[in-house]
Amino acid sequence: MIRFTKLVLVVLVAATAFQGQTSPPPPSQPRSVEFPKPVEQILPNGLRVIVVERHNTPLVTVSLVIKNGGEVDPPALMTANLLTKGTTTRTATKIAYEVESLGGMLDSVAQWDATSVSVEVMSDKLTPATAILADVIRRPTFTLVEIERLRQQYLDTVTLALDEPSSIARFVGAKVLFGDALYGHPILGTPESLKRIKQADIVRMHRQYYRPDNAILVIGGDISIVDGFNVAKRFFGDWIKPKTRMPALPAAYRPDPQKKNRVVVIDKPDAGQAAVYLLRQGIDRQDADYYRGIVSNSVLSGYSGRLNQEIRIKRGLSYGAGSSLEARRGVGPYVASAQTKNESAVEVAGLLLGEVERLSSAPPSEVELTPRKAVLIGEFSRNLEAVNGLVSRISSLALYGVSLDEINRYIANVQSVTPEDIRRFSSSKLDAKSSDIIIVGNSKAFLTELQKRFANVEVIPSADLDLNTKELRKKK
Repeated sequence: MIRFTKLVLVVLVAATAFQGQTSPPPPSQPRSVEFPKPVEQILPNGLRVIVVERHNTPLVTVSLVIKNGGEVDPPALMTANLLTKGTTTRTATKIAYEVESLGGMLDSVAQWDATSVSVEVMSDKLTPATAILADVIRRPTFTLVEIERLRQQYLDTVTLALDEPSSIARFVGAKVLFGDALYGHPILGTPESLKRIKQADIVRMHRQYYRPDNAILVIGGDISIVDGFNVAKRFFGDWIKPKTRMPALPAAYRPDPQKKNRVVVIDKPDAGQAAVYLLRQGIDRQDADYYRGIVSNSVLSGYSGRLNQEIRIKRGLSYGAGSSLEARRGVGPYVASAQTKNESAVEVAGLLLGEVERLSSAPPSEVELTPRKAVLIGEFSRNLEAVNGLVSRISSLALYGVSLDEINRYIANVQSVTPEDIRRFSSSKLDAKSSDIIIVGNSKAFLTELQKRFANVEVIPSADLDLNTKELRKKK
């Protein structure tokens, strides 16, 4: 009986303490972390090699980054994916078998501005793993059978995406913001562009861009600096630099001071919900406002960010609202978005506009700002726990011409952003009034209300949508 009474008292005290906790405890101060210093060399063929030691792991990641990706559409993604589908010395099956027998992972992917091919293995398996990596990068065969198989997979993926309001809004938004310039097309391609790709296009893509003077090799993990450079020279030192010049990049996006913001509705009568997107030009990766930008975006985005608080938590208008600020080689997009009932599309559009605009007139207090910084710092730290995350971060810094030592200044740079910094950034770089608005859904439920609020509404039936032109309409 005495033991039972004590147990009840303990439970009551714990329950009382829990009820008294009305808010989560404040984040503790971030601890300073010193990451290993990368060491680099330029090989005679122009290949930039970066090695970073990290001996608290038995793993090594080797990543070869080509300094072009989806912006040289249409064949970039197909080229990257096909690298591991056969070489002059190995079939796709043999590549997969050899990598698996080493207990490793081989991956190739194209994104905006870059294509990366990487392998991760235990350090004692580094030599055979790097041999495979060099083979798929330098000697792919691009067989017709693999091209057609991959083309059909991409066509299926794009077809499914074009039935989803959020995907359509994302594709349309890029075309509205960037037009026919860099970043204006879907990175995966369109049904039309995918059907036009020939084997010769993929071979040409590989020949023009996959060259040592357009590449960065990053090796990180349980390896010494000396051994890292020796591996690089062994497998990539004889990679011949072509005598021809690199092809010119597509035109980069340049803000048009005469451009009027657009309000575009893609009428999709069968849409159960509407996707609402607000977008505008953002920043490039070398912008001096980069850290002010990512902290400002963190205030708006995330579960406890302002957009989700206002749209989901307070009003229940969406399962989630958020935003992103993509800093690329050229000026990337800022996007705020939510999916909602067709009937509440205009209300949600107004809330997106209002919250982005309010950031410049009502910047966060230090109390609000502290946890939003903690989100960024926590995500950064988690990503660097694994050696492949460390290699990925260093690769990104190298790609965009940022000092490699910035990896050790990230936390301090985030912490140094003040509410006034956010106000200034929002006023100059996130002007809501000059943003474009894209709504994809059943327009019968919201068009009249939208036209009352905006005078320049464009309505395009989904059947007439053409993502290959900035006009977005199929020619009659």
